[in-house]
Amino acid sequence: MPIELKMPALSPTMEEGTLAKWLVKEGDTVQSGDLLAEIETDKATMEYEAIDDGVIAQILIPAGTDNVKVGTVIAVITGEGEDAGTAKAAPAPAAKAEAAPAAPAPTPAPAAAPAPAPAAAPAALAASGDRIKASPLAKRLAASQGIDLSTLTGTGPGGRIVKADLEGAPTAAPAATASASPAAPAASAPIMTSEAIPDFGIPHEDTKLSGMRKTIARRLTESMQQSPHIYLTVDIRLDALLKLRGELNASLESRGVKLSVNDMLIKALAVALERVPACNVSFGGDVMRQYSRADISVAVSIPGGLITPIITDAGGKSMSKISTEMGELAAKAKEGKLQPAEYQGGTASISNMGMMGIKQFTAVINPPQGMIMAIGAGEKRPYVVDDALAIATVMSATGSFDHRAIDGADGALLMKTFKELVENPLGLVA
Repeated sequence: MPIELKMPALSPTMEEGTLAKWLVKEGDTVQSGDLLAEIETDKATMEYEAIDDGVIAQILIPAGTDNVKVGTVIAVITGEGEDAGTAKAAPAPAAKAEAAPAAPAPTPAPAAAPAPAPAAAPAALAASGDRIKASPLAKRLAASQGIDLSTLTGTGPGGRIVKADLEGAPTAAPAATASASPAAPAASAPIMTSEAIPDFGIPHEDTKLSGMRKTIARRLTESMQQSPHIYLTVDIRLDALLKLRGELNASLESRGVKLSVNDMLIKALAVALERVPACNVSFGGDVMRQYSRADISVAVSIPGGLITPIITDAGGKSMSKISTEMGELAAKAKEGKLQPAEYQGGTASISNMGMMGIKQFTAVINPPQGMIMAIGAGEKRPYVVDDALAIATVMSATGSFDHRAIDGADGALLMKTFKELVENPLGLVA
């Protein structure tokens, strides 16, 4: 029988993705392990491999389709010895069956659940009684927006109606609004749309948000709403750290390793967390999760957003190892090639904006982590050294702590320990 290829869950938290590119076409023969498509998640682009041998009988979701739910049938391949022409019709009942329950799923209130049903009914039948060809995604969108599929002309393979065909189609606005309204209380802040931004006659251009930007917006909003932040700042003298960095880089030059200040600060934060374990935690509602290892998520700016590759067990690694791993992870992040295990997890985060001249800032905690360290620029400042006023290289570091999990005294102890490690950096190489 035909084999359905479904949108895979490429990470534990993935709910939907963008089918960025097909690497095969209908009629191609594939074997287990062959690359079929490129899938964009909210953080990276990943390749989807074939599990079974066969022939691509039908591609149901075209390249470039956004918001494809995990489990959606995206293509069909024939089984061994099966006719490809026969297989093309096989997935239609399954797709139709999936579309019906999908419409009411997002509606939590029982009274509102039947609302999408009238919109789905016209889409199920054409005037002649024939089944309308439409992708599962198009069917779900049509049902939720009140669009009659029988009035549309499909531009997809074989005349299939795809997501793009729904743009500009007349919708049943009142029904769509009614079904969406019960979901609003789930978020504390209203969902902004382009229509909600006053125009004021100012020339402008609206750009569609990427999956990454949507995820950043959602997670940061959740963090600020759900995690009561407490901020603690210390000024740290960097002269000893900079001196040690120069000496270490001279000795590591033959190995092609060049330590950055950030590499050393990653190590310092990890060691500080090991010495103050009360800050290496996550708040779980009814439990407190205590980590026995410091995995540091490092904020890296990439086109379209921010990602946090992880240095696992940073406290147990040498600074040269941290430097090498950080270089490799940053390069993969900018190419969109990070694997989920390389950016999901972490016990605490560090964000360094010093290279951009930012003196001091506060960072938003990356849930479910309990803290994040914000690093400002090292700059020459008047500073008291041995009871005398001198000029020193000083930076400001601000820790953001989830006050549900971390008491102010414990956060202060972590900041004190971090400051001592940076000002006396030989402890980082011991």
